Amino acid sequence: MSEGNFGLTEAVSIALGGMIGGGIYAVLGVVTQITGAATWLAFILAGIVAICAGYSYVGLNELVTAEDGSGGGSVTFVQSFTGNSDFAGIVGWTLLVGYIGSMAMYAFAFGEFAVALPLVPDSMAGLALRPVISVLAVAGFVGLNLLGARATGSAENVLVGAKVLVLLTFGVGGIVYVLFASPGPVNLGISEITTFSPIMAGAVSFVAFQGWQLLFYDQESLDNPLDQIPKAIYIAIPSAVFIYVIVAVATYNLAPEALQSHPHTALTEAARTIAGVIGYATAGGIVLSLSALFSTGSAINATLFSAGYFAKGMLSDDLLPDRVGDTSASGVPTRTLLLLGLVTMAFTAYGSLEAITSFASLSFIVVFGAMSVLAFTRRNADQINATPPVVGAAGSIGFFFLMLYHLYVEQRGTFFAVILIAAAVFLVELLYFERRIIEEEIPYITPGVEESAD
Repeated sequence: MSEGNFGLTEAVSIALGGMIGGGIYAVLGVVTQITGAATWLAFILAGIVAICAGYSYVGLNELVTAEDGSGGGSVTFVQSFTGNSDFAGIVGWTLLVGYIGSMAMYAFAFGEFAVALPLVPDSMAGLALRPVISVLAVAGFVGLNLLGARATGSAENVLVGAKVLVLLTFGVGGIVYVLFASPGPVNLGISEITTFSPIMAGAVSFVAFQGWQLLFYDQESLDNPLDQIPKAIYIAIPSAVFIYVIVAVATYNLAPEALQSHPHTALTEAARTIAGVIGYATAGGIVLSLSALFSTGSAINATLFSAGYFAKGMLSDDLLPDRVGDTSASGVPTRTLLLLGLVTMAFTAYGSLEAITSFASLSFIVVFGAMSVLAFTRRNADQINATPPVVGAAGSIGFFFLMLYHLYVEQRGTFFAVILIAAAVFLVELLYFERRIIEEEIPYITPGVEESAD
């Protein structure tokens, strides 16, 4: 893609599409089970932390651009301002694993909504179809990326516009239905507001706000990135919050039973209720399910594309093993795409949506919090005011510990699964980035072993 293809409209589409693409369909049921009718507040809290983290990214990007003429993302910021390549690599690995978790989450939701369609069975020949469909979805988008397929800026505008239109229609229509056709008042979960549950739910929902940072990997495609990226972020995140809020309120009030029995696809039941007013209940559910399939599918594709280029950049900086891919290849290296796809397939086939969502959210909380702290250390610069980074850092730290507490108390199995995954990732990171020290120590260890053997 040539430079300067995208304007502000395309930039907003990239940021908003990355968030709306799969977040609301994948996490709504999980978040609602934590805080009930106050889910709307959880999304607002997560959005506040996300926009403060976005402010930190923007400030750091401006500083990096002023120093070397080119912008960057999390890894570039750490390398530029700390000079610690190992720490930059650990941040990069954490973010990459977060992307894999996000894709697995989207693929999980893709499978859930697919089997929710009227003619698609839950199982076939005794085999559950949800994992099969999820794996096939990832495999299909890996194939598309291997062919070099990528949506153009104009197509992205249309795709994001369609997704946003469906959700806005659903959310506004649902609230109108509840206000004027429902027998009871709108339930906003007022009793939950004074508890910790919305904050805990906000931590879990954080993964639904990570798409905006994809802009920092596409800066060469923007006409004026230093001007367009801040505007796009400050438009996209509040827009996503608004859409999430109205969809959450509508779904909880229209389909409370479905949120308990089928939390992953409760949006479909709520859409049936709205469309049933004009006699098109089945059609409403199908439209919402198809929209979810399209949205989660496009989110897998976009995240895979960006994660592939992100991994290629890490390969160029020697922050990933050479076996992961060939940096001399045009586009994303084939081995890199295949590896990302295989790990994502394993996550989405064998994990639960709660475990995948929790792990991905924790990954982004850690990275966004670290970037907020880094921005705070540069607060004397003209580009960075201290307040947003403080809010971003404090919010991330609070989310991190509250989420771990919630998992330990309410989902002990998920808690230990997340801890084991994090420990495995950290061990691999440590072995890779400390490999030179380990190699240097081996000659000193080996003789001692030989002597003791004699």
